[in-house]
Amino acid sequence: MGKARRRFRRGRSPARAVALAGASIVGAGLLTACGTDGGMKINVYYSPEDNFQSVVDNCNRQANGRYEIVYNKLPRGADGQREQMVRRLAAGDESLDVLGLDVTWVPEFAEAGWIDEWTGADKAEAERDVLPGPLTTAQWNGKLYAAPKNTNVQLLWYDERITPTPPRTWDDMIRMSRDLKAQGKPYQILFTGAQYEGLVVLYNSLVESAGGRIISDDGQSVVMDAGAVRALEILKEVSSTGLTDPSLTNQKEDEVRLAMQEGRGAFELNWPFVYASYAAEKPEELQHFKWAPYPGVGSGPGRSTIGGFDLAVSAHSQHKPEAFEAALCLRSPENQKFSALKDGVPPTVESVYTDTTPLDPSKPADPENNPTMATEYPMREAILEALKNAGVRPLTPAYQNLSTVMSKVLSPPSDIDPQSTAEQLRTQLTDALDSRGVIP
Repeated sequence: MGKARRRFRRGRSPARAVALAGASIVGAGLLTACGTDGGMKINVYYSPEDNFQSVVDNCNRQANGRYEIVYNKLPRGADGQREQMVRRLAAGDESLDVLGLDVTWVPEFAEAGWIDEWTGADKAEAERDVLPGPLTTAQWNGKLYAAPKNTNVQLLWYDERITPTPPRTWDDMIRMSRDLKAQGKPYQILFTGAQYEGLVVLYNSLVESAGGRIISDDGQSVVMDAGAVRALEILKEVSSTGLTDPSLTNQKEDEVRLAMQEGRGAFELNWPFVYASYAAEKPEELQHFKWAPYPGVGSGPGRSTIGGFDLAVSAHSQHKPEAFEAALCLRSPENQKFSALKDGVPPTVESVYTDTTPLDPSKPADPENNPTMATEYPMREAILEALKNAGVRPLTPAYQNLSTVMSKVLSPPSDIDPQSTAEQLRTQLTDALDSRGVIP
């Protein structure tokens, strides 16, 4: 199965050093910079990723001495990552050059004036062959403020021995769960029900699948339309009728994964990292662990909410041309493929999904030592299709406030009263939007 499969990253956004050859940066020859003799450092602040230093080393070779990229590891938790960058950017710290932003942070950082817009050749290269969903996360007010580095999307996971044909919609899944329960078989519908961002992601995916909106497209006002109310109805039904795990309100991604592996679930809504874990911990049963598109609401297809990271350039950077060049290299198609195969972070560039060459093209493919996208991402076609129709969390500088409000109001899901909960969300989300200041 290969050790690399154990390193699939979760929704946020998540070994051997193998040199990649042939990566190119559009317009790199037009950029000028002093060499490392002058001590130019391009500081990259990014979340912990096992093999990201190898990507940095590769880009430093391409820089050929004009500058040196330095990888500064942020805390592992998303809140700690954001807090460290926010405090330093608010103080005008000039030592930050390239920033690794969770996909929900771009509007906030752009509105605060902390990151620069991407323009010209840099913008064209950052957008080239990028899937539309991930690209949307890097934009604000019609402008590009970051380059999508990696993405993520949830799928429906199931055991083919229990349900040979997976459900197409939430209604199908609920009906099948009830039938399985009556037959004394594993029946639970497993998802992240704890009071945190995972619950918000689930609700947003339901809203998107129902064709609804939580806030307006411009991020200025609360909508909470019929689709948003329908999502509340589904969340209430599935969590209050004995179809979920009794520990739902304590379940995050890992707890959901374990419940499925322990045979308690019939259906699991989770990120692709679960496949790697299943392969490592239950290899003898892996052939029965299958995936399907995120379930829809009504007649439309399901729309899973995107995760991942974008790379932005600090407005305080003293080396902006080199910072843009470095960011482009760090998320080039070649380096995205490397990160996908070594750290399990799904690419944002569409062509990487259909790349048939092994990690080291000069050697024969080997699932253990020289993997391909086919061996490491057997579900890559499903991921790609999901990304083409993915949902995005509400785009607003106040997203952190909105997320806190939603996770609190939606918890516990079994207590939801669709109409009154919708009204409560309208009121509290409006208050959150009106608080325009950035909260560190």
